[in-house]
Amino acid sequence: MKKYQNILLSIENQVAIITINRPKQLNALNTQTIKELNECFIYCSKNLDVRVVIITGSADKAFVAGADIKEFADFSIEQGKELSKKGHESLFNLVEELNIPVIAAINGFALGGGLELAMASHIRIASENAKLGLPEVSLGVIPGYGGTQRLSQLIGKGKSLELILTAGMISAEEAEKLKLVNYVVSQEDLIPKCLEIAKKIIKNSPIAISAAIKAVNAGYTNGLDGMEEEIKQFGSCFKTTDFIEGTSAFLERRKAEFKR
Repeated sequence: MKKYQNILLSIENQVAIITINRPKQLNALNTQTIKELNECFIYCSKNLDVRVVIITGSADKAFVAGADIKEFADFSIEQGKELSKKGHESLFNLVEELNIPVIAAINGFALGGGLELAMASHIRIASENAKLGLPEVSLGVIPGYGGTQRLSQLIGKGKSLELILTAGMISAEEAEKLKLVNYVVSQEDLIPKCLEIAKKIIKNSPIAISAAIKAVNAGYTNGLDGMEEEIKQFGSCFKTTDFIEGTSAFLERRKAEFKR
């Protein structure tokens, strides 16, 4: 397994845990970290021993406290566009479109690019001390890694604009009320809760799970018809090894045994 400079990877019981490991910088996303995350997510997506990915931050202060501002403070307009474009392609869209589920374990601050990474994930669990927000307008810029789009999709246009325009932070409790996160748990229960959900996912068909992710995402993607994608993905499941195993197990009154 490859060693990384800014992230840690562990794989056990078909669950990969990726930990962004820059605690002194509150796990801020710099160019190197985004590159390593790109490589790691691609590795996990191709590793047949991985059925679910959990992404979190090291220590207990921050999931990811934003991007590393000093890297782009002097950027031109074109460099700014390229920074956003590359980020979308190499990490945030990659996570959202990954063929296996990604659970964000939000431990502490999830600000700017950190919240955008959590929102690109399929499921979000927050610790009680988590604080979430998109403070970019306080720096004279806007969220550039999908924040203006995904936040609105998750909590609605009005509340999304309020959070973005005020550059404010919300508590984990408020995030749960807004349905920005699925659950709020204690710090010590954060990874166990993620693993609990992961175990439930692993019992099911990986082919069907991948198809479901594509169908749900299509409903939020410009130029795609979610219902048409559902029909396409539904049909694609038939005659697969997972469909044969799942239906056979049901008819034989036994538990299905799915393999990736």
